[in-house]
Amino acid sequence: MISRRGIVAGGGAGIGLVVAWGLWPRDYAPTLVANPGETAFGAWLKIGSDGHVTVAVPQAEHGQGAYTALAQIVADELGADWRTVGVEPAPLNPLYANPVGLNALFEGMLGAIPDAVAGPAPMLTGGSSTIRMFEEACRTAGAAARVLLCKAAARRWDADWAQCRTEAGFVVAGAKKLRFAALAEEAARETLPEPLAFGVQGAGRLVGTSVPRIDTPAKVDGSANFAGDVRLADMVHAAIRQGPVGDSRLVGVDRAAAERIRGVVQVVETPRWVAAVATTGWAAQRALDAMHPRFATGLEPGRGGVVDSASIDRALTAALDAPGIGMAKAGDVAGPLRGAGVVTAAYRVALGVHAAIETRSATASYRDGRLELWVQTQAPGLARAAAARAAGIAEAQVVVHPMPVGGSFGAALEHDAAEQAAVLAVTLKRPVSLVWSRGEDLLHDRYRPAAAARMAARLAPNGRILAWRAQIAAPSTGAELARRIMPGATTRAATAMARGDAYAVGGALPAYAIPAYAIDHHVADLGVPTGHLRGGAHGYTAFFTESFVDELARVAGTEPMSYRIGMLGGGARLARCLSTAASLGGWDGGVAGSGQGIACHAFRGSFIAVMAEAHPGADGRPVVERLVAAVDCGAHINPDLIRQQIEGGLIFGMATALGAATGFTRNLADARGFADLALPRLADTPDITVELIRSDEAPGGVGELAVPPVAPAIANALFSATGFRIRNLPLRPSA
Repeated sequence: MISRRGIVAGGGAGIGLVVAWGLWPRDYAPTLVANPGETAFGAWLKIGSDGHVTVAVPQAEHGQGAYTALAQIVADELGADWRTVGVEPAPLNPLYANPVGLNALFEGMLGAIPDAVAGPAPMLTGGSSTIRMFEEACRTAGAAARVLLCKAAARRWDADWAQCRTEAGFVVAGAKKLRFAALAEEAARETLPEPLAFGVQGAGRLVGTSVPRIDTPAKVDGSANFAGDVRLADMVHAAIRQGPVGDSRLVGVDRAAAERIRGVVQVVETPRWVAAVATTGWAAQRALDAMHPRFATGLEPGRGGVVDSASIDRALTAALDAPGIGMAKAGDVAGPLRGAGVVTAAYRVALGVHAAIETRSATASYRDGRLELWVQTQAPGLARAAAARAAGIAEAQVVVHPMPVGGSFGAALEHDAAEQAAVLAVTLKRPVSLVWSRGEDLLHDRYRPAAAARMAARLAPNGRILAWRAQIAAPSTGAELARRIMPGATTRAATAMARGDAYAVGGALPAYAIPAYAIDHHVADLGVPTGHLRGGAHGYTAFFTESFVDELARVAGTEPMSYRIGMLGGGARLARCLSTAASLGGWDGGVAGSGQGIACHAFRGSFIAVMAEAHPGADGRPVVERLVAAVDCGAHINPDLIRQQIEGGLIFGMATALGAATGFTRNLADARGFADLALPRLADTPDITVELIRSDEAPGGVGELAVPPVAPAIANALFSATGFRIRNLPLRPSA
């Protein structure tokens, strides 16, 4: 029978990276369900009587290629025919927990707080951790199933199983061969040897190749179902309106107006929101608009006050003027940063929005005390817990069906829509589909925080940086996330994260060999809910750092790319990225009028350099003509997936550089639709070149890697084009 703890109980050495989880029990029984005609091989794969191989994937698929990458690793060790490989979401089970992703998301702060979590890490998609967390488990699962199949075949042939191999879905020994399908049931009764060998008996033919994506065909032909596509018998549709940011309460609705709309079934009111429920989504939205919901927002001191762009700006300034909390320090910075000759600069970043193509949505059905939930989620266990709390039922009575996610960029870490759909389903006692409007999605986003920085540096006579100080004002977004993502967090952990939030200054420590530096977090209360946006704080700290380094290179009279390489010390991987990007892009030194800029960043064990060519357009908005990226992310599982993520990250970074932000007016976001976000269109897309540097290092994170360096590369390019330095995001010459 299969043992080896159900063929790996999730993560292996990956879990050992996080000390805080060292003592947790991990002997969890696999709960992967085999359908009729299927044989389960532990927690990760099933083989069907028709030869299909199904891999259980614990990561949400939101465009990053998790379905393909993890299935490819399993199939590689198994020796499967890729044409027969499919996937399904892994069942809720602690053996799929992702402490590596959780710790990466929180910038390592959980490892320093051993009592941060009262229970196991959740199933989680985040922190660019799919390969880093689950490669070993998937490889072990595939190798184990391969051995079992070979042993079953050898028993039939009265042969030595070690002399068998797998090839394209067959077990082969000399001229004899048998399909996996014919051996699966017998193989599951075999036992595993110790130790388990990897990359042998025909394994190792798929990893490193660009096999076709598993999720692409259904997305191309429209057959892929998302949370808002689910259709159930007797289902109704809901549209929702929530109050402004702050202490808002529903005080009135015109029910009669709503009920005059044909198809309206019911109006559901709660203190925080109101929903119109109808037979169609269009009728529900019309009824919601007709009822003109009215909210009262507590604006007196102590209850949030008026939130607008000016108040956010004042909060950032006040935070910078107050003492900060030291987050990283080396050497003496106080002495060198006194007196004349200190180079200083101040930067600001506006609130960023997720603006994923799929707005927040969920479908719920409540029957006989059991709630089923189809939801976009990066943390299905947390979605189940949130829905159960909102509906007032036990978690054991909630079944979550994780759906593919239409973008997300971190928004699917939040479960407001799941909670609301659960309440509606329990109230109406019939299936409900809830889809937020685009306006609702932007008005009630968990925004990438607005931030500000004061940078200071002292240069040596030869231009080298002697001392560096970064004072960063930003809210404690890590603490906010912890309260939502880890409801078991202790008071001490929450307090520790609220003071000196590592998430809020993630990526602020320069990759350069600077003898004395200080990174301070100045906690700012903006009065606006914040959350994780692709790249996290790196999206603004890289802008601060790489723009300021460019300014220092100009002060030192040194060409910016060589200046960076000279400051890296032993950072060979980042230096190679810089030189490669410069070579591919035809770097001319970023001389005046060239419109060329360069920036680099290290992130989640990977390295990238981006060269941009840009100039101001006729309307003053920057025009980006070229983006050239050189990437070292360690060994490649699927080169095409990496390239797709880098290309997508470059466009995403360009969007956050030029727009994808909002101001606030009287507790409401100014942006209500895509037209308000200045997002790049197809016509705005620059010429893009991506070079993947070959490496035998362990795979690093890729999904967020390309986002941080794009904004500073464009800002530096605009400076070389115009001689005018823009220190605000989004980049506007008038800023």
